[in-house]
Amino acid sequence: MKNAVVLVSGGMDSAVTLAIAREQGFACHALSVAYGQRHTSELTAAARVAGQLGAVAHKTVQVDLRSIGGSALTDDIEVPEAGGTGIPVTYVPARNTIMLSIALGWAEVLGASDIFCGVNAVDYSGYPDCRPAFIEAFERLANLATKAGVEGAGIRVHAPLIQLSKADIVKQGLRLGVDFAATVSCYRADGEGRACGHCDACRLRAEGFAAAGVPDPTRYAGRAESPRFD
Repeated sequence: MKNAVVLVSGGMDSAVTLAIAREQGFACHALSVAYGQRHTSELTAAARVAGQLGAVAHKTVQVDLRSIGGSALTDDIEVPEAGGTGIPVTYVPARNTIMLSIALGWAEVLGASDIFCGVNAVDYSGYPDCRPAFIEAFERLANLATKAGVEGAGIRVHAPLIQLSKADIVKQGLRLGVDFAATVSCYRADGEGRACGHCDACRLRAEGFAAAGVPDPTRYAGRAESPRFD
């Protein structure tokens, strides 16, 4: 089996990405990043997902993005309700670039030529580092900046969900045996991983399950049912 590094945040998209990498026959090394995010329940979920989906290893790397702030996820900025236009304040400056760079370093150490990430350019919040152009540019950088790339081994950055709707991601996950109840997507999840039911991440997740015609297993703080976004 070939080694691959898979970025696993604890959310539904990265869980499905890990399952896809496993289905493709890779020995998956799951990588999570504690970057100073508001809550750590997603990191607990990441470890749980990595175990459930058969990762051969899982590690969490510490990076202090809270020290520079600039995002509602790393600074004293209120997470907004769902909706709005433009790039939202939940965008974390350089987060995906940093995470992929760490994944690239581990891939070189492992002798892995493949990196998987769960970015999505269809049902997402408008983040610039979730677009195909970003993934293509990072792959070019990876092959210019590494020993493996210079020596001709080549690095491939896979983003298998990038053109899928949230409903399609739900369906893929169910096909691959992903336990979505084990994942945490909410920007304001509590210490037990229960979702707020009001933020953009909750909206996208709830709408994805509804569009797929599948019951939403998300646990919400103070409520039993999925939220409504009208």
